[in-house]
This record gives sequence, C-alpha cells and structure tokens, in this order.
Amino acid sequence: MSVSSPKTKAPKGGKLTAKAITRRNTIHGLGFIAPNFIGFIFLILVPVLVLFYIANTKWSAFGDPKWTGLLNWRRLFKDDVFRAAFVNTIVYSVVHIPLTLAIAFALAVLLNSKLKFRSFFRTVAFFPYVTSIVAAAQVWNMLFDAKSGVINQFLGLFTDNPPAWLGSTTWAMPAVIIVATWREVGYYMILLLAGLQTIPTELYEASSIDGANGWKQFWKITVPCMRPTLFFVLVTLTIGSFKILDLTLVMTNGGPGTATLVLAQYVYRVAFERSDFGYASTVSLTLFALCMVVTLIQFWYNNRKEK
Repeated sequence: MSVSSPKTKAPKGGKLTAKAITRRNTIHGLGFIAPNFIGFIFLILVPVLVLFYIANTKWSAFGDPKWTGLLNWRRLFKDDVFRAAFVNTIVYSVVHIPLTLAIAFALAVLLNSKLKFRSFFRTVAFFPYVTSIVAAAQVWNMLFDAKSGVINQFLGLFTDNPPAWLGSTTWAMPAVIIVATWREVGYYMILLLAGLQTIPTELYEASSIDGANGWKQFWKITVPCMRPTLFFVLVTLTIGSFKILDLTLVMTNGGPGTATLVLAQYVYRVAFERSDFGYASTVSLTLFALCMVVTLIQFWYNNRKEK
C-alpha cells in the first residue's frame, strides 16, 4: 500500500506572494511602532499644538482661556525678568556645553585605553549621574558655603578673599555650571566611550606602522570616526542645557536675585506660583524656538562638514 504525499497548492503568482509578504511586514512594523507613535501624538504633539493656542490667551487653569492676541508677546519684550532668564540660559549653555563635551571626551579616550582598574573609574565617573539631584545639590551647597565650606577653606590658603559662591551674583552661575558638569559628564562619557569602541583597531595599527604618533592618530582617526557620536552628544547636550531646571531650583532657586534664574524655571514660576498659564506658555514657546533654532544650525553645520 503506497502512501501518497499531500498535494500542496502552488501560489498563483509570484507577484501576489511578494505583495502578501510586504503587507505582512508592514503590519508587523506598524504594530511595533504604534505604541510609541500613539504616545508621541497624545503626550507630545497634541500638548505642543495646544500650547500655541494657550500662549495667546489669559488663563489661570480655571475657567475658559480668554483670547488676548499678541498681548503676551508684547509683554514678553518688556519683561526684565524674562530678559535676565534668557541671558542666564545662554550664558549657562555657552559655558556648560563645550566644558562638559571636552571633559567627557577626554575621559572617554583615557578610559578606553589599557588603564588599570578602568572599569572602576568608569563606574566612579558615571555614579554622579544616577545620584539624587536633591542630595547632590545639598552636599554641594555645603561645599560652596562661603564661611565653612571646604572649597573656600582650601582657597583661603592662597587668597584672603575667596568667592562667596552661591551668595554672590557673580559666582553663583559658575558654581551651578561646575555642579552640572560634574553630574552630567559621566553620562556623556559613556556615550562617547561606546563610539570609541566601534573604531577599528586596524586603523591605529596601520597609522603606527606609517609613523603617526598618538596626537596625529587622535586628530586624523579618532575625531573623524567619532563625528556621528560627537554630533549626537552635542545635540543632546545642547537641548538638555537649554532645559536646565532641577539643579538651579534645588541649589539656588534662581538666586541670588535673578543671577541663576533660567527660562525653564521662569516658566515654572509664572505657571505654578502666579497661575498665569497663558504667559507661561508664551515663555515656553520662546524656549522651544531657541532650542529648535540652535539644533537646526547644528544639523546644517554637520551636513555641510560631511559634504
């Protein structure tokens, strides 16, 4: 008794099968990105679009917003506190971004070499980033204390008039920048370290045979190969610097005066302390425009360099 194998139907045409595979892959792909896409629409895109409307209204979060047209924007240009916060945000970013990037890159290069206990040093460098911002700020406040702080006690060995730090309108912002750099440099070091480990070692070996020293290898191999990672870190660092809030809020609360008041904290003050959500939305849009313009300039410059 012979057993016949079951007959299988051949597909009617190759085109139909290709379309079915494409349709299936598309459905699976949409299924994977749908949660993130839906979250982006309802949690980011819709609130931002609503923000454009609220920015032109007077609203205290109670009742209906009252349309005021360009009144909030005219008020913005006459607001001295807004101007101080805007300048402080620019100053903080201009100093913090290159300082953090330079230190993070130097640490990444150092800890990518054959260094003893490099895993331990990587952990130590990254640890401040996962430390509670409130606890870290309180410790740094004690270190920066003008009378009993360790920093001024050390500086007192070299000068009779050390800075007042957080009590001075001149030195409060540098103190905030020091703490912000200390806290964030480890995170960006990890990103740059990951980029460094993707560079083929054969490039360094070939350049060594050709007689290139370490400095030439850094500028001719490391920096060009790290350009995509450096660009990503630069954009991320820039956006984070413009949105700084938690550190200034805990360390100085924007003081003394308005010496460390930044745009994000000013938005917080206007919205939640004065219940003026319309004007707060106007300031928020200004901060959004600032981030967008700077980011677009960075993309334009990066694309130009790649060509």
